[in-house]
Amino acid sequence: MLKKSCGKLSVYTSHLELHGKRVRSVKAAVKRLAKFLNLDVEVVPFKEKSPLIYVYYSNGCDDPVPLYCDKNGKSAVEEIYAALRNMMFVLSFHPKHLAIRRQMGKGVMPLS
Repeated sequence: MLKKSCGKLSVYTSHLELHGKRVRSVKAAVKRLAKFLNLDVEVVPFKEKSPLIYVYYSNGCDDPVPLYCDKNGKSAVEEIYAALRNMMFVLSFHPKHLAIRRQMGKGVMPLS
């Protein structure tokens, strides 16, 4: 039986950066967190040339919540994952996002 998704993590990046090393690091961290929390993942290219990579969480029709911005591109996958995990932990206390807390409780999510 398939589990129902609890939302979506979206990676926004310049269309010129779609296959670069920085985007691969961010996508790897996002996919790891999405697997743990049973979230969908999407990569959204934007037309403007921008050195920034953004990660947003959305659940249904609510406005997306910004979680992460990769400014310098020097972060390792583990650092990105830790930053995303910490933001999702904080977000799980918001009444609109209680499904995240339930997903976090199903596994062991160590705090940093």
